[in-house]
Amino acid sequence: MSQGVCPRVTSYGPFWILSAVLFALSVIDVDTYSCHEVRTAFQLRQVGPLHRVPETPGTGEPNVDLLVCKHQGPSCCTRKMEESYQIAVKRETLHNIHSYSYELEHLISRHSNAFQDMFQYLLSFSQGHLSSLFEGTYSTLSRNALPHVNQLFSSLSLYLRGANVSVDGAIQQFFNNLFPLVYTQLINPGIEGSMMVGSEMADCLRMIRQDVNPFGPHPAIMAQELAGAMGTGRHLSLALEEGLEVMDATGNFSLSRECVKGLVKMVYCSHCRGLTLIKPCVGYCLNVMRGCLASVSELDQPWRRYTSLLEQLTHAMAGHHSLELALLGVRGHIDEALLYAQLHGPLITATVDKVCGLSTGEPTGMQPTSPEVTTLAMTSSTPLPSAGPSQPLPEQKLMRLAHLREFLMYLQRYKSFFAALPEMLCEGDNVVDDSTCWSGDDVVESYTGRVVGNGLHAQRQNPEVKVRTPNPTLAEVKERLERFNKETQERFPKLGQMEAWEELGSGEIDEGSTTECDDEDGCQASGDGQDKTSHTDVSNERKSTGRQPGGDSPYESPVKPPSVRVVGGSLSAIWMRPWTLVLLLTALCFQWALF
Repeated sequence: MSQGVCPRVTSYGPFWILSAVLFALSVIDVDTYSCHEVRTAFQLRQVGPLHRVPETPGTGEPNVDLLVCKHQGPSCCTRKMEESYQIAVKRETLHNIHSYSYELEHLISRHSNAFQDMFQYLLSFSQGHLSSLFEGTYSTLSRNALPHVNQLFSSLSLYLRGANVSVDGAIQQFFNNLFPLVYTQLINPGIEGSMMVGSEMADCLRMIRQDVNPFGPHPAIMAQELAGAMGTGRHLSLALEEGLEVMDATGNFSLSRECVKGLVKMVYCSHCRGLTLIKPCVGYCLNVMRGCLASVSELDQPWRRYTSLLEQLTHAMAGHHSLELALLGVRGHIDEALLYAQLHGPLITATVDKVCGLSTGEPTGMQPTSPEVTTLAMTSSTPLPSAGPSQPLPEQKLMRLAHLREFLMYLQRYKSFFAALPEMLCEGDNVVDDSTCWSGDDVVESYTGRVVGNGLHAQRQNPEVKVRTPNPTLAEVKERLERFNKETQERFPKLGQMEAWEELGSGEIDEGSTTECDDEDGCQASGDGQDKTSHTDVSNERKSTGRQPGGDSPYESPVKPPSVRVVGGSLSAIWMRPWTLVLLLTALCFQWALF
């Protein structure tokens, strides 16, 4: 009996065992292909509405409808998820590009603002410098001349900001407007009381100013120096603005449809299989990014040339302090021009009388029997407005130099920015170079596809992203940048031949500008055998005699007036004065310390 029962029980054993195994396998299979991890990643990365992600993978119609992430087997992706993935990957990629370009854009913007602030401060300082000349030395001209001073420096400010303004035109207009005031109040200081001076006379004087040439060569010299120095500063401002426009276009260009598909396949198609932690292979990522950024990489060569020109412009502007010297010399040029007009008063009056028909008789301010030149209390000792401490601090000067060196150092780092951008996007946690990585279709030990180079031409062999046409926005940016580089080279043909700024900015003190000399009457440049004339001596010479060295009287030959040597009135003489150096260097150090 027992033998009959036992075999029957044994016959049911394999059936129960097989059922248990099948049930266990079904539980494991369902757990393996759950979309829980996909839903979590979808939510954390804020890809889209969570209800678009199924709870379990599908095998039928949803997988057939997929356009990018097609593969054999169950899939946790739907058509709606793919649409969300495309939006998300564009947002993420442009954000990553902007995060890398932000530092460069911020660097250019920060230094552009700093340069503009420095330009405006120099203009304001020079304007106050010149205004003090009229208020202290030529007080009778001050009230009517200061509006023209304001107009001159307003035009120069617009020029430095890139406006369509001519430096030479602004200076010629200033002297045209100044001539009627000089003629009626300085050369003939009694003419307004003896006759009616109306707008017709002023218009005639303005019209004939360049023909009469009452100010000698000084307007032309002043225009030449300012145009040369300010031209470099203006072009530096334009160059920085050009760089900002390039960076703005780079951070806001649109990704092509083929690029977006390639990015979705690289970043999110592995999620459809539940592989949310796998990273793309390095070579695969480079192909995708170089295909997406092919038009961006085309900016590499013109950008390298641009950064080189920007560096050279900075050398040219800051290395020799040409802008500071030119603006500081405005006062000296105008002072010499006014003295020239006074010394040549008789000839100017005779010419004006013939052209404008103004019979004024003997100029009241010019008595030929007097050996002195009436200069209306002319003196060179008028104090300038204080701009800071009496001694420039070496630390502040070095701080200014350090800021400029920092700017040039960063420029060197970013010369290859557009060529290196794809590599930067494929570094760090974005990719893996281990034994297993995502190839776009499956998990592999290494990427076996051909890795292409940068640029549009190289993308013909790109196996991941098809590049059909260049991005029109970036193509326009490239063309504009190349045109700017060409115009800069034509405008400054010797730009690359200028002396390196580091040689001038090493903290050494230039000749005649030592900060150790605090004797206001004896701090002069050591010329090659030239006599040293103190500031006080210059004032006394001009105030007492006004004569040209070697001559008995400045009016010996009214037909051909003698040339006038104004000691201390030229740009170089002003630069040699210790208080001028102190004010200039202190002002610049203060400006860059704030920056």
